[in-house]
Amino acid sequence: MSTLHLVPDDLRERYHVDEWRNAAGVLTTACPEEWAEIIEVLRGFRLLRSEVQAAGGAKSPIASQIDGGFYARGWKEKLFRTAIQLDDETFASPTHKIDCLKGRVALEVEWNNKDPFFDRDLNNFRLLFDLRAIDVGVIVTRGSELQTIFKSLGKGASYGASTTHRDKLLPRIEGGGGGGCPVLTFAIKPALYVDDGDPSSAQVAAAEELPSEE
Repeated sequence: MSTLHLVPDDLRERYHVDEWRNAAGVLTTACPEEWAEIIEVLRGFRLLRSEVQAAGGAKSPIASQIDGGFYARGWKEKLFRTAIQLDDETFASPTHKIDCLKGRVALEVEWNNKDPFFDRDLNNFRLLFDLRAIDVGVIVTRGSELQTIFKSLGKGASYGASTTHRDKLLPRIEGGGGGGCPVLTFAIKPALYVDDGDPSSAQVAAAEELPSEE
C-alpha cells in the first residue's frame, strides 16, 4: 500500500512525487522534524527564468537555491567513512558524499547532471541503509516536461535527454536500484516556473567564465 497520501496536496500539485518502500510513511513517523523541513524548503522553491538562463558553472543557481534552503536549516554535506573488516584486515569501502544530511535522512539534489548520477545516489542510499546509517533517502530532480520551457528559452541543448530528470530516475527506482532503502522523489513541475525576466549581464558574464556543469 502506498503512503503517498501523506505528502501534502500542494506539493503533489507542484512536484511529481514517487516513492519506494513507503518512504513518505517512514519520513512522517520516524523523521518528523526532517520531513517538516523538506516540506518547508520545497514549498518555498520557485524555478526562476533568470536562474534557468544564467545556469552554468560548477553548480547551477537552481541547485544552489534548493541546497541553500536545507543548509540554512542545519542540514550538512556528509561523507561517511565505511570499510569492510575481514579478520585482522580492513578494506576501505568509500561511499559518495551526500548533498544534504540531517538525522537519518539523506537528500540528493540532481538538477542537471549526467543520468548515471542517479545510479550513484541510489547505490549510496542502499549501502548506507544496510549499514544502518540512514532510514530513508530523498531525491529532488526535475520533471521531464520542463524541456518544453528550456527550449522556449533557447536552453534546450543544455538539458539533454541523458541528464537527470524524472523519466531517467523512475526505471532505476522501480528496478530496485535503492535496494531495501525507502526512497522518496520530487520532480519539479512547470507549475513552479516563474518568469522573472532575463538574467542581468553580470549573471551571464559570471556563468560564461565558469567551466560547464558536470
